[in-house]
Amino acid sequence: MTDVQGAPAATVLAEPPVTVTLVRAATGPDPLRVLLLHGLCSGASVWDPYLARADERCELWAAELPWRGAGVEGWTARPVEDWVEDAVAMMPGRPDVVVAHSFGTCAALSWLDSTHGADAPRAVVLVSPLYRSGTQSFDWSSIEYYLNNFLQILIEGMRARSGRQLSEERRQAIAYKIRDCIGPYGWMRFFETYLRMPHVRTDRLRMPFLVIGGAEDLVAFPSDATAFGSAVEDASVHILPDTSHFPMTSAPETFADLVNAYLTERSASPR
Repeated sequence: MTDVQGAPAATVLAEPPVTVTLVRAATGPDPLRVLLLHGLCSGASVWDPYLARADERCELWAAELPWRGAGVEGWTARPVEDWVEDAVAMMPGRPDVVVAHSFGTCAALSWLDSTHGADAPRAVVLVSPLYRSGTQSFDWSSIEYYLNNFLQILIEGMRARSGRQLSEERRQAIAYKIRDCIGPYGWMRFFETYLRMPHVRTDRLRMPFLVIGGAEDLVAFPSDATAFGSAVEDASVHILPDTSHFPMTSAPETFADLVNAYLTERSASPR
């Protein structure tokens, strides 16, 4: 292929489905390596309010996963845990701690369920987790809720995360474009992964968990967070008042204090 002057045109490379970037270096020796996983239609920037507040001993790596933004074409053809494993493999040494948000928590739990022994992280932080402990927790109203409210969920997510002042009409127009790019396959992969949560073998998850939810969360209900806390052996669950689906944004100081205290305890424990 050539450009209009006859010179060879530059090759346009497809966007890689997964990237992992060091977003905040640690100070001091033997840092705690932390991998940050975002949710559906989100991105690594969702963690920006936490980066400046994170404990200085933590080395923070943020993944851009294929369900980011409008999504990377074809990501639904692979199980979500495979994409998490790709992100983990991109780090220089496996992470000591995994921190996941929203749909990222489903992906992380699916990955943990398939991970064994030394491959597992020392600790996990689940933020606004989507989790049900039993298949009976899902009924037709569950499908109706997430399908009929998907557009509104996208709008609320933009409202919570965006630093720009957008009109409601503009925000809705963007949400429609994102929804259409995600498409039925993306939504089905989201809900199918959520439906799998009762089958995660929580008895195998022996690492400690910090679980943070929002009392006003209309996407991942507080009951999901408490249900997961009851399903594993070692979990500390915190439901933050007056907080919605993005506690790292709506309650940044409280969120950072909880995570920092938790990771300080983990850094003191032997690897």
